[in-house]
Amino acid sequence: MTSIAVADALSFVSRVELPSTPALESLEARAEFNFDAAKAQAAIVGSDIVSFVQGVTEERRRDIVNSALLAQLVANRNVPDKDNVLAWYEAYFDTLSNIGWAAQTKQFVEHVETSENFNAHEAILAVATTLLGPGTAALEVVVTTLNALSSMERNSPWITIFNRESQHARSARFQVTLAEQDEQGQFLVSLMAFALKADANLTQILFFKFRSNEVRIQHSSGKLTINSPVLTAVRQPVEEKLTSFASHYVRSLPDLE
Repeated sequence: MTSIAVADALSFVSRVELPSTPALESLEARAEFNFDAAKAQAAIVGSDIVSFVQGVTEERRRDIVNSALLAQLVANRNVPDKDNVLAWYEAYFDTLSNIGWAAQTKQFVEHVETSENFNAHEAILAVATTLLGPGTAALEVVVTTLNALSSMERNSPWITIFNRESQHARSARFQVTLAEQDEQGQFLVSLMAFALKADANLTQILFFKFRSNEVRIQHSSGKLTINSPVLTAVRQPVEEKLTSFASHYVRSLPDLE
């Protein structure tokens, strides 16, 4: 994939249109996200579960959260049909590519489930294990994040935001993003995107058991390269674009360690 120029990225951010600012919600006030490079951290960003391995800088954590939110908001505006999940993902990946993310593949493949029942978090772990490798620190952060979410009440602000943004009637789509830094200081992002179609209306997604013959789940996963100069250049205009939205879509999870 060709790399986008800084000028093109800045132009994209300046002209891209977002949905109307949401009305005030009943959710309790959002705690300020204190990005801390010394900790493993995680956040719910709309329909995205975003995790950071210890060592990822505060600036890059902020960039990841803002990129994920911008891509979702643009997709929400451009694809209002919530059942058209794959078209939504096209708009989502298009936004990421225009602000410095390079996804090598966006092809969705069928999730093969051999048991009679399964739930979404088991599908996430299966894909994550293949992508990140068994026993890795990155996989452990994903596992810890899911465990933290599983311990929360179903009506918690974290689950409320995720369910509101990820599911609609008989379809759902959600992302799991993991950011890490290797021993050479290289910034790495792994992205897992899921699309789900069910025979009956969905009441929740994570930690809910489905019958395998009543739901179809597809996923796309891969490691992304990031154009750091571009991502740095668009940081401020993206933040300014998202000022009215962050408190409605972003909530940091309690410390993972």
